[in-house]
Amino acid sequence: MTKEKFIRSTIILMIGGLITKLLGMFIRIVMTRMVGLEGIGLYMLVNPTFSLFMTLSQLSMPTAISKIVSEETHRGKNIILSAIPLLLIFNVILILMILCLAPMIANHFLKDPRTLLPILAIALVLPFDSISNLLRGYFFGKQRMFPHVLSHILEQIFRLTMIVIMTPYLLEIDITYAVAGLIFVNMFSEGLSIVVLYFFLPKKVKLTKEDLHPNQNLTKEVLNIAIPTTGGRLVGSIGYFLEPILLTSTLLFVGYTNDFIVTEYGIVSGYVMPILLLPGFFTGAISNALLPAITKAYHEKKYQYVKKKTKQAILLSLMIGIPFTIILILFPNFFLSTLYHTNHGATYLRIIAPVFLLFYIQSPLASTMQAINGAKWMMWDNIIGIVIRLSTLVFTSLLKIGMFPLLIATSASIITTTFLHYKHIKKALAN
Repeated sequence: MTKEKFIRSTIILMIGGLITKLLGMFIRIVMTRMVGLEGIGLYMLVNPTFSLFMTLSQLSMPTAISKIVSEETHRGKNIILSAIPLLLIFNVILILMILCLAPMIANHFLKDPRTLLPILAIALVLPFDSISNLLRGYFFGKQRMFPHVLSHILEQIFRLTMIVIMTPYLLEIDITYAVAGLIFVNMFSEGLSIVVLYFFLPKKVKLTKEDLHPNQNLTKEVLNIAIPTTGGRLVGSIGYFLEPILLTSTLLFVGYTNDFIVTEYGIVSGYVMPILLLPGFFTGAISNALLPAITKAYHEKKYQYVKKKTKQAILLSLMIGIPFTIILILFPNFFLSTLYHTNHGATYLRIIAPVFLLFYIQSPLASTMQAINGAKWMMWDNIIGIVIRLSTLVFTSLLKIGMFPLLIATSASIITTTFLHYKHIKKALAN
């Protein structure tokens, strides 16, 4: 039964992931063509800040809830009701932080006043994103993947529609309004996702006055999983947040112009990275299906099953990643011209594509570490990886080799983090 659930969950997530990835790709193409290279460059400058606050807003509650629900030691209703109040209070604090810090981030960190409005738009998205992901975590724990897939597909379609409708009007005002609109539209799409997921929740469950009071013990259990996980993700998001700041400052220091930095950073982050992440819907589907399956097995001390499923997940990820990488190395211009009507970034793609083979197996390795209670080790792995990434970025930027320091730093981080994840899993499952 567990094997059938794992296979069924993986297939549903792969099909759904393929559809949402294609929609996401189409959205990125539409965004790029509508706002142009300048607009996508601004969007990518703000995106690390967006990712940082998104990571904070979720507090890793979805992962924690998925893990606890899959162990079947508590009622799903109690878990959700214990998590939502804490999550909403934390989101209010984050919104106030953004309102206070936005001018400083835009003017002093990103060194571009045009990013102020897009940063302020982030504040409105956070609570909607955190609640929708919280509900998804519940369904992952139950190994019910269809609600997640359906909500994600409808969310992407709605987002695309709103971008096409809103962006031309916002461009007439100013490019900064258009970029802010690309972020702000997520509030509506995540809101739709919450509504869709709500209809899949059990309808026979009755709420009592006692249910509205969070269970302290359950809240503590959720936080024991969520905090180390958040720490690991937060480190990555902080690194991603600091990346354009350090890169811009160092490249300006060695003599590059702001226009060169925004343009080239936009090419790498807006064109090259999305193409490299295309197999993510497969590896993500494998990882999301893997987590509840091996969490339950590890809880029942079925360690050989955990090893077997982890190896299968890695093998499947490589079976997808290897042919994709070969095609990218041989035909980088095909992807760039087909998706973005440009040849900018072909050299970048050829150089970094082989390293991303290791990145494709990071996702299943991370799911295994979550399942075997290795969140703290994963946090330290991410800390080491991001320290290497940022220090490499600054050092190589001083060599005045254009935007290649970004590729070198990314490669160093991927190799280090993947190796450390594998090492810890091998040690934990050695017996």
